[in-house]
Amino acid sequence: MKHYDVAVIGGGLLGSAFAYGLSAQGAGVALLDEGDQAIRTARGNFGLVWVQGKGQGMPQYARWSRKSADTWTPFSEQLIEETGTDPSYHQPGGFCVSLDEAEFSSNLELLKQLREEAGDQGYAYEVVDRAALGQYLPEVGPTVPGATYCPYDGHANPLRLLRALHEGFTQNGGAYVPSAKANKIEPLSAGGFEIFSDGGYRAGCEKLVIAAGHGSVDLGRMLGMEVPIFPVQGQIVVTERAPATMGYPTNYVRQTDEGNFLLGPSARDVGFNDDTQTATLQGITRQCLSAFPQLKRLRIQRTWAALRIMTSDGFPVYQQSAAYPDAFSFSCHSGVTLAAVHATEIPRWVLSGRIPSEYHCFHPARFDV
Repeated sequence: MKHYDVAVIGGGLLGSAFAYGLSAQGAGVALLDEGDQAIRTARGNFGLVWVQGKGQGMPQYARWSRKSADTWTPFSEQLIEETGTDPSYHQPGGFCVSLDEAEFSSNLELLKQLREEAGDQGYAYEVVDRAALGQYLPEVGPTVPGATYCPYDGHANPLRLLRALHEGFTQNGGAYVPSAKANKIEPLSAGGFEIFSDGGYRAGCEKLVIAAGHGSVDLGRMLGMEVPIFPVQGQIVVTERAPATMGYPTNYVRQTDEGNFLLGPSARDVGFNDDTQTATLQGITRQCLSAFPQLKRLRIQRTWAALRIMTSDGFPVYQQSAAYPDAFSFSCHSGVTLAAVHATEIPRWVLSGRIPSEYHCFHPARFDV
């Protein structure tokens, strides 16, 4: 049985960011990945690095999202330099497009509140009416009343990001363990943990990070941690490739670096069902065509559904086991937006053995009311 400084359970965007960051700081790290049979939450990722509208009622989350967005450029450049894989990150700012006056008014009220809650930290955004919006998004629909623009926003390619994180991790000497679904965690009397997985694989570690998506619920309970997350299904429509015409990501549509348009979003409470539904796909297409009518000229290439990680307030759940302080659990639905701080900040927390007090707001104790 091999023994590591840190074992990370979960090979998705969260676990890979943690593993990459830990290995970059010199730790001996094993990354246990269940494989493609896992419920891959990132399958339905829209690829936004998005700050706009996030953090209502919890300004710490707004600051955390903005800190990651501010870190994304050097983070992306580092991945390119180390691996040669470009996650295709661009930060032109983003537009939150409204389909009607009620939605426009609601978005404005939300951003006003976020600016008030930010206080001295600031929260930059601009209100763009229909006439001005056409200068930035020339093909926006005639019924769109306006949008809000936030300079912190951008977008990336989630699959290339995942590949770059894995490549960087292995180049740093990390041990990638595929087809290793963890099914038992055993704390050792002398300290540390032993992990048992399908296929008979075993590994020992001094510190443990659980980032296994929906699998974190059962794994966390083995170490006295309740992980209050549940699945919310999201579906995405993907068009054929087209010439680059959309220079800014939006809340409804974005054009990828490869030319495809991604159409979304949607949210359905259907448990662990990840089948697409025609009515939902029709609803997505209808609202996106309302915002950008020119999309009707393009053929739909594929659709998919995925199960997001969600909490009752929409904010992350970060915690350290009270019974076994060398064990941590991290869950959230913003794996792309927060990738930069997940790879740079959280590894320091794990290696130092404590989550800083300013991030205790993400502990699930906030639900104990």
